Amino acid sequence: MAKKLFIPGPTDVSPDVFEQMSKPMIGHRGREFSILLEDCVENLKKLMFTENNIFVCPSSSTGLMEAAVRNCVKNRCLNVGNGAFSNRWHDITKANGKKADLLQLEWGQAPTPELIDEKLSAGNYDAITLVHNETSTGVTAPIYDITEVVKDYDVSFLVDTVSSMGGIRVEVDKLGIDVCLFGVQKAMALPAGLAVCSVSEKALEKAKSIEDRGYYFDFLTYLKYWGRKQTPTTGAISIMQGLRYQLDKILNKEGLENRFKRHKEMGSLCRKWAKKNFDILPEEKYASDTVSCIKNTKEINCKELKQELAEKGYVFANGYGKLADKTFRIAHMGDRTIDELKQYINTIDEILGF
Repeated sequence: MAKKLFIPGPTDVSPDVFEQMSKPMIGHRGREFSILLEDCVENLKKLMFTENNIFVCPSSSTGLMEAAVRNCVKNRCLNVGNGAFSNRWHDITKANGKKADLLQLEWGQAPTPELIDEKLSAGNYDAITLVHNETSTGVTAPIYDITEVVKDYDVSFLVDTVSSMGGIRVEVDKLGIDVCLFGVQKAMALPAGLAVCSVSEKALEKAKSIEDRGYYFDFLTYLKYWGRKQTPTTGAISIMQGLRYQLDKILNKEGLENRFKRHKEMGSLCRKWAKKNFDILPEEKYASDTVSCIKNTKEINCKELKQELAEKGYVFANGYGKLADKTFRIAHMGDRTIDELKQYINTIDEILGF
């Protein structure tokens, strides 16, 4: 029996999406592929509220984090760290031989415009990395406030929207994001294996002045191939078939505004339940609408809960890394419905005797 995933990625994929992915294979250098790529890019621009170039890559999101660093960090980068994945930006930046400083916050805190302004004002940086929605802690950074500070500096703004894109509004052009990246296996509700990024003209110009960008993730190579509506390497064709279909569902059937509203309602429901029975890790105003990180104030045995939920057909998410057992997480993203979320938390109540 297939279990329902309440983990923050991968998320469940609807049967009709899988059906689209089972279409016959096509060549990656033919017209059919070009049409598929163009269709995806056209609707991804609507999803992301951008006119920037869009690159679709057979990769995890981590690959595009590395791409952003290799293409857009020239002198020194400020990595804003408030959880496992925002800290990963720093690891990636250093691993690629770039100079970088980590603005380290407590896990569960949100970065504020004031903190970022203070760091950038030193004038040491030409790039800054940010995780919009920190999957490990359930924190959504106040990016609309942060961008008001970032735009005052000549820096490349590199943003991970891995667990927010498709569930929380991210207006790339309005926010002035130079590289906005995400994978499709979270709020987009597609199988893992495909990542997407938007890249600004400013970022592309900067890349021209940076050596050793590599090949696989070189933005200028992607741009060259986009000129003939192709990708540099073989695309994840079946997932792209699903992406084209899913984007149409999101934009034209459910509608973006309805999708954002559904995620907001699920986030509110989960937080209300969590605060009644436990507590949430982030401050309420920074709490995510796609994944809730719940403080284990009752010191329940998360391993036992995971096993009992598995027997009832659910996959449970413990806390991430050093927050394991101290917290646990409930994802409410993708094509998940409010009724399904209610059933899940009611099942937890039954198991724990609430």
